[in-house]
Amino acid sequence: MEKEKVNSTSSGYVGILAAVAFLAAGIGGLILYNQYVAGIVFSMICIAAGIFSGIGLMVVNPNESSVMVLFGEYKGTIKSNGFFWVNPLYIKRKISLRARNLNREPIKVNDKLGNPIMIGCVLVWRVRDTFKAAFEVDDYIHFVDIQSESATRKLAGHYAYDNFDDEQKEITLRAGGEEVHLALERELSERLIMAGIEVLEARISYLAYASEIAGAMLRRQQATAVVAARTKIVEGAVSMVELALDQLSKKNVIELDEDKKAAMISNLMVVLCSDKDTTPVVNTGTLHQ
Repeated sequence: MEKEKVNSTSSGYVGILAAVAFLAAGIGGLILYNQYVAGIVFSMICIAAGIFSGIGLMVVNPNESSVMVLFGEYKGTIKSNGFFWVNPLYIKRKISLRARNLNREPIKVNDKLGNPIMIGCVLVWRVRDTFKAAFEVDDYIHFVDIQSESATRKLAGHYAYDNFDDEQKEITLRAGGEEVHLALERELSERLIMAGIEVLEARISYLAYASEIAGAMLRRQQATAVVAARTKIVEGAVSMVELALDQLSKKNVIELDEDKKAAMISNLMVVLCSDKDTTPVVNTGTLHQ
């Protein structure tokens, strides 16, 4: 398979001098020898040569390149910036080497668990191999756009949107962070290398549940959060009750039988675990009333 190669060029200033010389010779010949057929023919040839030479003049700006093709044959690429003269018969195709951004609109896909989600990505890329970009694919810019969508769909199918249980330790799209981004970069690099494209960075720019399940998933997340919070509260309350009973026993503040301990534990658990402020009740009788 053919690869990118550097095209040999001449200085554009030499080319423009040659073009001007031909044009000057042709115009001068028409002025001086317009009464002779041979002089007119020579002058027209010089003018045509000057115009033809001028077609070969070209400017390559910084971070740009020009791919040269002669009668269907690849002749090389000019990557150096400056003013050049090349074969006027070359077909020249400009390809930018600058870094570019692609911000894809969110698309609806299914995650690993089958939940419909909306996901979008932002991609930073540039052309590395001009031969592949020009000849391996039909339109390399459109190719990047389509392959970025395909890679995003594949990424979403490999990961769940989120974990709902603390025991789950799987990498998710929402919490995966750098690992998910690296997986997206690898996938895009593998897909775009055939077009001579280098992936500089790829990130998830938008992530949300699809509208039809967003409400249900929000309630599920809220329920999970409430259960997790209640679990922590109960664990703390049990520890505090154990500490209270242990301190009362060690300091001999009061002797409690099993019934009194049960009542005390019940009251403390209600106070510590309640989601509202408790209202104390003053007992004006005995402890047994």
